[in-house]
Amino acid sequence: MTDNRQRRTETLAQAARHKSEAKTKAAEAAIRALTKRGEPITFQAVQREAGVSHSFLYTHPTLRERISRLRRQNLPTPRPQPADNSESNLVLALTTEVARLKKQIRQETQALRDALAQAHGENLELRRELARRGGPEATPQ
Repeated sequence: MTDNRQRRTETLAQAARHKSEAKTKAAEAAIRALTKRGEPITFQAVQREAGVSHSFLYTHPTLRERISRLRRQNLPTPRPQPADNSESNLVLALTTEVARLKKQIRQETQALRDALAQAHGENLELRRELARRGGPEATPQ
C-alpha cells in the first residue's frame, strides 16, 4: 500500500473512532439527563435524546447493558389489587400487561429492523470495496 493510501486509511479509521466516541458520550449524557429529569430510561428515549441510532445503542455492549439494567430498574411497581379479586380486575390486569408487551415487542422489532438495515448497508459497502479491490466473487449486489 502506498504511503498516501495508508495515511488516508489511518485518517478514516481515526475519524470513525472519534465519531463513535462522540456518539458514546452523547448517549451517556442522554442517560444522565433522562435520569435527572426522572424519565424512564429506554433505548428509544436515549436514542431520541442523544441523536444516535437504535442500532448504535444495541451494538455498543456497554451502553446496551447499561440501558437494559436501568430499564429493568425503572419498571413500574404493580398497583396493589383491591381485596375484591373479581374477574374484572383480572381482565384489567391482563389487558394492561398485553398492551405493555405489545409496545415492547414493537420497539424491539423496530430496533432489530434498524440494525438489520444497517448490517445490509455495511454488507453492500464491503462487497463494493471487495469489487474495487478485485477480490474473488467481486460482483456487487
